[in-house]
Amino acid sequence: MHALIVVAHHDRQSLTHSLAAQVAAGLSAAGHTHEIADLAAEGFDPRYSTADHLVHRTRATPPADVLAEQARIDRADALVIVFPIYWWSMPALLKGWVDRVFINGWAIDYGPDTPVVKKLRHLQVHLLAVGAADEGAFDRHGYANAMRTQIDYGIFDYCGAKVVTSALLLESESGGAQAHLQKARGVGQGLFQGETVAG
Repeated sequence: MHALIVVAHHDRQSLTHSLAAQVAAGLSAAGHTHEIADLAAEGFDPRYSTADHLVHRTRATPPADVLAEQARIDRADALVIVFPIYWWSMPALLKGWVDRVFINGWAIDYGPDTPVVKKLRHLQVHLLAVGAADEGAFDRHGYANAMRTQIDYGIFDYCGAKVVTSALLLESESGGAQAHLQKARGVGQGLFQGETVAG
């Protein structure tokens, strides 16, 4: 089985990148393959342009960078997204990736007179969100529920993808990092548990 690991962080030395590497190590240890999409290092342009709007409105051919991202997801049995929490949400780079890549005609199908058809029902999604605050702060302000509403349901469920893991890895700057790295490796090792490994 094959996973696409998407990382949205500018610093290659960040905990976010280390977590993605641990997911990858867990996948390899379990006999699976992976590809890492480092959106910052690869220079993905998150800006939703006129060309992107034409794709949405007229089903024009998507820009080449969007087609390349869709092809990476199409090759994957699972999508793992590792990102820091910025202002109680995902970074603009990742949000722009979602805006541009998960488009009408590929992730969903709909029109003025037709209901939404969810086209990513085959895809498993695993979300690892890294935050510095403690669990109490997230609970008091309802962030855990807000994340699931905005991201798990608002993006992936809308496309039919199944969110299998949705983890908030908190207190990342005050001692939680080692436990988070172990959690990420475990996510990688267990990603396709029960699935047959291609040999």
